[in-house]
Amino acid sequence: MMHNLTIKQMSEKLRAGEFTSVQLTQHYLDRIDQYDAELNAYITVTPELAISMAEEADRRIAAGEAELLTGIPVAHKDIFCTDGVKTSCASKMLDNFIAPYDANVVSLLKKVGMPILGKTNMDEFAMGSSSESSYYGPTKNPWDHKAVPGGSSGGAAAVIAAGLAPMATGTDTGGSIRQPAAFCGITGIKPTYGAVSRFGIIAYASSFDQAGPMTRSAEDSAWMLNAMAGFDERDSTSLERETPDYTAELDRSLKGLKVGVPAEYFGEGLDPEVSNIVKAAIDEVKKLGAEVVEVHLPNKALAVPSYYVLAPAEASSNLSRFDGVRFGYRCEQPKDLEDLYKRSRSEGFGEEVKRRIMVGAYALSAGYYDAYYLKAQKLRRMVRDDFIKAFESCDVIMGPVAPTTAFNIGEKSDDQVSMYLSDLYTIPVNLAGLPALSVPAGFAQERPVGLHIVGPYFSEAKLLNIGHQFQQVTDWHTKMPAQYQ
Repeated sequence: MMHNLTIKQMSEKLRAGEFTSVQLTQHYLDRIDQYDAELNAYITVTPELAISMAEEADRRIAAGEAELLTGIPVAHKDIFCTDGVKTSCASKMLDNFIAPYDANVVSLLKKVGMPILGKTNMDEFAMGSSSESSYYGPTKNPWDHKAVPGGSSGGAAAVIAAGLAPMATGTDTGGSIRQPAAFCGITGIKPTYGAVSRFGIIAYASSFDQAGPMTRSAEDSAWMLNAMAGFDERDSTSLERETPDYTAELDRSLKGLKVGVPAEYFGEGLDPEVSNIVKAAIDEVKKLGAEVVEVHLPNKALAVPSYYVLAPAEASSNLSRFDGVRFGYRCEQPKDLEDLYKRSRSEGFGEEVKRRIMVGAYALSAGYYDAYYLKAQKLRRMVRDDFIKAFESCDVIMGPVAPTTAFNIGEKSDDQVSMYLSDLYTIPVNLAGLPALSVPAGFAQERPVGLHIVGPYFSEAKLLNIGHQFQQVTDWHTKMPAQYQ
């Protein structure tokens, strides 16, 4: 079946004429029609746009003007502005918003010639770890419909796991690519902060947000990252440096690689089965020639409280633009301007978004700025410094992506602290702005488990090399839920 092919195999078969981009795109659209009503992984499906873009891709392929990704369809997380397509951020606030321009990532993938299947479901404004806070209802995990797919890029992870798209864009603010990748048994990478442009991504927390690819395998992610990364003058945080070929090191041997394993990762709170699977995955990397050394991240416990001061503070500022005046949701028959602001925001935002806005506004308020926001920034530096020191004695750090497998829908809805702690291992990476990769490593209670690989700044090629070599000796990334095969 076409949806079981790798990106490279799809590309080769498109060029060999075994099928066309229109046929490949229609195959995925048919699967979306068949399966998505139950999964709820897409907010918007764009069949007319997808087929017209596929027709153009076929013309490019026939003319010999195609790149490797030309003609291969993609799904975009509904946080990326897409010209002429609803871009809702899974919020009632933007339910009527049709983006008037493309995000940089969308325009880059359009330029390559990738048909757009649609926009995927997510936590509202990317605030969540389960995709349950979406205005359009929760997405289900393809491996078990009782379980969440993770968040906030849960829809993107679910469409890949179920074969409703070969690849998807995601964003990662505190683990929102890696945690759903782990929960759904796919591969996802968060690049170094600034490596992929944030232009046209609806902002949650600007100093944390980072776009990245979500695919079946590390090799597929490398091809996709090649098309997504690069300097963008419209993004003030975009890094002006030469973009490497992320596929160039995929086949490099892991002999001599030093893998750091923090003792702090395997303590209280980690599910024993998840722990055993992650340790077994690290042993597989050892068999490939890597050396394992113990490292320490003593300030890991400070990461979550620091993040949940800083990210809401940035969110309270970024979301102030949604006021019912210029675009988005507006309340009915406001009495005056103050009533317009208050009711538009209170009716347009969901509970989790309002909670984080309030926390952020409080942390930034006079009298509390030094006690909360400034202190959290100092903790952020300490967390970053821990990683820098650890990398003096190792090349990468490995551990779990999340303390458990995917939890059930509704299980943590009334326990926000427990929900926040599901990002315990991923948040420190965002505080430091480092790149990190999640690859499938096994199953516990018949739900996927991910291996987390963290590297120094700009080590994406090395991370993808490690992920690819691991996937040459394991087959977890090829597994697919039985009903979607």
